[in-house]
Amino acid sequence: MNISKHEQRVLHVLAQGGSIHFKRSSSGKVHEIICFTRDGHVLTDCTLRVFERLKKRKLIRSTGGKPYRITYKGRVSVRPQLDNR
Repeated sequence: MNISKHEQRVLHVLAQGGSIHFKRSSSGKVHEIICFTRDGHVLTDCTLRVFERLKKRKLIRSTGGKPYRITYKGRVSVRPQLDNR
């Protein structure tokens, strides 16, 4: 699966324990997102376009209105890096 550099960065942050918090519009669609690392820092590489692509490919998921997290498919798809734990 071809995953862009920005998508890889977001998946690495999520694999290390990060999450994507979101706000929905009155129509029910996600219109604002903020990606947090496990340390509480904000990742600026996570844009709405990157979020939509990850969601479309089922690499991230939200259950019960909670923040989006990485799925098993996302963990398998992400390329390993030295800083992963």
